[in-house]
Amino acid sequence: MLRFAPSPTGDMHIGNLRVAIFNYIVSKQRNEELIIRIEDTDKERNIEGKDQEILDILNLFGIEYSQVMYQSNNKRFHSAMALQLLHELKAFNCFCSSAWLDNKREEAKNSKTAYRYDDACASLPDELVIDNESPFTVRIRKPMEAIIVKDHIKGEIKFEANEIDSFIILRQDKTPMYNFACAVDDMLSDVSLIIRGEDHVSNTPKQILIREALGYHKKIEYAHLPIILNDNGKKMSKRDDASSVKWLLEEGYLPSAIANYLILMGNKPPKEIFHLAEAIEWFDLKNIAKSPARFDINMLKHINREHIKMLEPKELSRYVGFADENIGELAKIYLEESNTTKELKAKIASIFAKKDIPDEFKEYAQTIVKIVKDAPYFEEYEDFKNYIMNESGLKGKNLFKPLRILLTGVEHGPDIAAVYKYIKNYIGEIVK
Repeated sequence: MLRFAPSPTGDMHIGNLRVAIFNYIVSKQRNEELIIRIEDTDKERNIEGKDQEILDILNLFGIEYSQVMYQSNNKRFHSAMALQLLHELKAFNCFCSSAWLDNKREEAKNSKTAYRYDDACASLPDELVIDNESPFTVRIRKPMEAIIVKDHIKGEIKFEANEIDSFIILRQDKTPMYNFACAVDDMLSDVSLIIRGEDHVSNTPKQILIREALGYHKKIEYAHLPIILNDNGKKMSKRDDASSVKWLLEEGYLPSAIANYLILMGNKPPKEIFHLAEAIEWFDLKNIAKSPARFDINMLKHINREHIKMLEPKELSRYVGFADENIGELAKIYLEESNTTKELKAKIASIFAKKDIPDEFKEYAQTIVKIVKDAPYFEEYEDFKNYIMNESGLKGKNLFKPLRILLTGVEHGPDIAAVYKYIKNYIGEIVK
């Protein structure tokens, strides 16, 4: 079993989508199920509707999964297993106030040492623990020996016992902390491999400690993906538009191209342009670079253009607002100067929009419009052009400048004969 575990707290980040894609690929390779676990226990940060938005995006990218789970539905298991740890003395109640703990953190900061909880409540007398009515959290006891993680990407990672303190597993309101809920849920789902971002590396030994304390000794495999950097070499954040999958889709990047690029980043594929289904045949986690990958929007534009070229004309026509394969073929002509379906849609829209004719050509344009209105249908552009030329007496730039603008909406662009081939059935609607 593999899992993708997003939080419904904002737009899906490309790093999260990359994690989802890799989990999907490996689940197919291993013939194991992939579940989606919506980690919604932090009620204050949840945004209504974001869970469905996540699922819609996964479906759009062709990521198949066997079921959707909500972490909040496992609360009874989280509570029961925390109680088990308390009964077995593998966890303890902590009555330290937030102000006290903040003071300890400040002391550690001033002394330039890493803060570790000092186990002040680890050995309180039973009568004090039982009778005390003060609010308390529950902490798991710190490990006694090092925890070693074998990572598919990073290799062996060793966490010394003194690097992990007795951390909180239940808040004062008895809701589970992230690491506890995550560890329990992975255990309940019998997850075999966890693929996630490297920002979770520090969580891994804590989750292993929790599972082993609960008597679950199955070795879960790990693969922590390097972070994605922006143009400035810093971690991509919500301030970077391109970090949002929703933004990329709205800008006209195809799901197939986005997936292609996210698999390509920091990887060694056998070819540059491919579809997700192809990647299942050759993808290997061990080929992912250990160092961060830099997001290059220009590379994504190149890949997107190649994927647009592979679309069937009728499918492409729908992206630009039509259902006519001729318009799809027309859009492909504009790929020489466009990278996204949004840009192509704007190009096609200018053809059908009201034309803005420069003053010096307005009179000529009016003449052409009148002629076209009563002109017969012409299969070839040369015949169409010659008819207008003969009827108007116009030639040179006085003919070609206004004619191009009337047909395309702009003064410059692809060969007008190539454009005419796909718009000839719409001439009456275009030239007006």
